[in-house]
Amino acid sequence: MGHRVVVVGGGLAGLATAHHLLQGHPGLEITVLDGGDRFGGKVRQHDVGGVRVDVGAESVVASSVAARDLFTDLGLAEQVVHPEPVPAAIWSRGRRWPVPGRTFMGVPGPGSDLTGLLDEGEAARAAQPAPFVLDEGDLTVADAVGRVWGRAVVDRVVEPLLGGVYAGRVERLSLRSTMPALWAALAAGGPADRAVAGLLPPPTTAPRPRVMGLVGGIGTLVEALRHALAGAGARLLDSTMVRRLERTPTGWRVIAGATNAEVAHEADVVVLATPATPTSRLLAGHASTAATALAGIDYASMAVMTVALPADQTPDLPGSGFLVPAVDGRPIKASTFSASKWAWVREASTDVVLLRASAGRAGEVASLQRDDDDLVRGALAEISSAVGAPLPAPVDQHVQRWGGGLPQYDLGHTGRVAAVRSAVAQLPGLEVTGAAYDGVGIGAVLTGAATTATTILDALPPSSTTEMEPR
Repeated sequence: MGHRVVVVGGGLAGLATAHHLLQGHPGLEITVLDGGDRFGGKVRQHDVGGVRVDVGAESVVASSVAARDLFTDLGLAEQVVHPEPVPAAIWSRGRRWPVPGRTFMGVPGPGSDLTGLLDEGEAARAAQPAPFVLDEGDLTVADAVGRVWGRAVVDRVVEPLLGGVYAGRVERLSLRSTMPALWAALAAGGPADRAVAGLLPPPTTAPRPRVMGLVGGIGTLVEALRHALAGAGARLLDSTMVRRLERTPTGWRVIAGATNAEVAHEADVVVLATPATPTSRLLAGHASTAATALAGIDYASMAVMTVALPADQTPDLPGSGFLVPAVDGRPIKASTFSASKWAWVREASTDVVLLRASAGRAGEVASLQRDDDDLVRGALAEISSAVGAPLPAPVDQHVQRWGGGLPQYDLGHTGRVAAVRSAVAQLPGLEVTGAAYDGVGIGAVLTGAATTATTILDALPPSSTTEMEPR
């Protein structure tokens, strides 16, 4: 009998971890359990206007080695694409302004031009950064960036960019966790503008795409992982709620299924690739410190509205879309002109023009408590206002609600994650991975999955015994 691994959670973290395990040790008996009716987690696709598109995450940071390696493993390398070379904007104070260059997640470096996006006084303040004083172990994004470059940089530049990643509040988000490279550069001392400059490519370097996608959408990655796992002999069970973990003399027992029809899955190794809340519940009886730390991670809800407009009635849309500062109080936080951003979307149909908008930030409830039609109407009205032209009625639409979809890396997140990892390290045969820990983007999640798989493979004993070695 091979070593038995049960992966709890069938999102990208769980699927990728299972894939790497089988790549490294084809003899493993892998079971992936997911409580939902489909695999993929926050990656999902839907047909809108006759085109199958992503209605969740749609891209990966282009620098992700883990993502590129996985694409190659799955035969997807030839499907990798980058956005079209059309600019994005920030819709601020009623006008669209180019997203400024020479910034690190909106934090200006030398040569960054914020004119227009900021008023004259705000731009002057940003051009004269104050010294960064490290008097605490962590600071919120608002406090750290605001003290050095001024509050306008926080509200008008940094927040829109971070909002697209975390749907969070800069008054709560941890700089150390959301921008660890900037935190380390600032903490090292020296002028703040020099710290930012060290994180940017030389000014003479040709611009490179910041993100990448796949022809057919990121959702095709989920299908490729499912196909590869099934072909390698893994068991993939959806609609299978995991209720508790039990310790056994040789490993773990995963109890899943309905309360009146529980099924036990014996395992030498268990990987919890679930969000913080269910992971906390499953760990409560085994690692109370980890469970408490995980319970302290909040989540934000959001909605993605995708619409198909009739191509013969749709005006030219400027650029690839726009971001919206929370300080302006608008009901959407971003819009992507999908047919302009991705060539494969545009080429998929000559009848419709696809675009999408997103709404919802941490702590916002009322903005999402509307029916789907109302959300779409509101989004189209905002987009019309931003581009300065009326939009036709959509021929098709889809609203994807992500309730509690994005973990919030609030102040103290680094400490919470350290507490979780320290406690879990005392439980041989148990690992945790996913977006709750070291990055919410797909690239970070896939890096975590590869690392988790390596940890497990390194701990597998060379003999035929199934007992895990202590770490």
